[in-house]
Formats: sequence, structure tokens, C-alpha cells
Amino acid sequence: MKKLLVIFLAGLLVYSCAKVPITGRRQLAAVSHEEIMPLVNEQYDQVKKESKLLTNTKDGQLIVKVGNRVANAVETFLIQEGYQDLVDDFEWEFNLIESDQVNAWCMPGGKVAYYTGILPITQDELGIAVVMGHEVAHAVASHARERMSNAMVANLGLSVFSAAMGQNPTLMQQIFLQSVGIGSQLGMLKFSRKHELEADELGLIFMAMAGYDPREAPVFWERMAAAGGEAPPEFLSTHPGPDRRIERLNANMPKALEYYKK
Repeated sequence: MKKLLVIFLAGLLVYSCAKVPITGRRQLAAVSHEEIMPLVNEQYDQVKKESKLLTNTKDGQLIVKVGNRVANAVETFLIQEGYQDLVDDFEWEFNLIESDQVNAWCMPGGKVAYYTGILPITQDELGIAVVMGHEVAHAVASHARERMSNAMVANLGLSVFSAAMGQNPTLMQQIFLQSVGIGSQLGMLKFSRKHELEADELGLIFMAMAGYDPREAPVFWERMAAAGGEAPPEFLSTHPGPDRRIERLNANMPKALEYYKK
């Protein structure tokens, strides 16, 4: 009986696999877009209510402009490549939030937030495009959904969202918050670092698709490294070290420049 259960679960996992556009990496997708979006919308609305939004300011409108430009270019590419279903899942929204945090993030479906603390490092529209490409990449690659799917299986041994919610809704809420980047993520460091590097690779291409010079990306990360001071060791961080990121960005630059020159 136990052997049959293992075979059954393995079959579910295979059935629940998806593929990341461009990189072709296989990922677990036990959570559907329809299942996760009510949680996403609730959390994103809560963040907006509890924050000071500066989206209608000059800087905020520049965030919206760059976001729409990158998102439109990426959607056009995805449709051409046969990813219409993925494009249908996007509900893009871009907001600038007043905060000293040097950060930006993206929830599933394309719910993006920039903090004013990162603007001195982005400096201009091109710098914003570096970060925007990266955040849009998280949505396109469904990284939050993948983290949630893996956490469901690891913590509950379940690969069906409704069953997991029924068994332990409190744990599932915690898993969701961690998956979208809110709350403690120490249990997801491996996935987070992998996803950050993949988002760097895709983001480089996405900004190029939108007509932004991808050669700005390593320059941006040099500024980020200079502003970061004593950063924590990589194995204790959800983000790869700047040196590693710059090295990988330069390695992927020829591919990105092909899209830019088109």
C-alpha cells in the first residue's frame, strides 16, 4: 500500500510540472494561478493600505511607464512563443512605496512594488529597467508558485492545494507569505538563490526586449554592491552575492544583446 502511495504521489508531481520560458527549466506547479491569486490580491491590497503610495508622483509614474514597457514587450514575445495561457494570467500593477528599504518585489500575476530606498541606486530610467526586468521575470517564471508547491510537498506531503489548505490552513498561510517574499525565508534559501539568478538571466533579456540596453545591469549591481556595505554571507542570504550576479550577467550578455539589437 505504501509503495502504491509513493507511486501515486510521484505521478502527481510529474503531472504538476511546468517549464520556465526561455531557460526551459522544469519546475513543480502543484498550485494553480486560480488558487494562489485570491491570496495574492488580498496581501497586495493590504500592503497598499498600510503603505504610503507615491505612484502618482513623477518618480511613481516613471515606475509605471517602465513597468508597462517591459511587461508589454515580454507579453508580445510570450504570445509569439505559444505562451498565451501564461499571458492571460497576468494582472500587472506597479506601485512606488515610500520606504527606506533598498528593495523591490513582485507577487504572482505581476503585482510589483518599488521602494523609494532603491531609487538612489537605480538613478534613472535605465536603472529602473534593470530592476523591473528582474521583477517581471519572477512573475513570468512563476517562482512564488514553485516555492509554494515545493513547500507544500516538503511540509505536508501533499501536492493538491485544496487538500493542503484543509489539513493545515495556518501553515499554508505561512508558506504563502514566505513564497511571495514576506516573513522568514530561511527554509527556502536554496530555492530563493536559484530563483534570483534565473530572474537575473531572464530580466536581462526582458529589459533588452523592451529596448533598454542590458549592459547597464552589471553597472547597476556594482552600484548596489558599493551601497550595501557589509552584506551577509551568501549562504545566509536569499540573494546571491553581487560579484556572483555580475559574473553571471556578463556571461549571459551576448544572448541579451541579440534581443536588444532586434
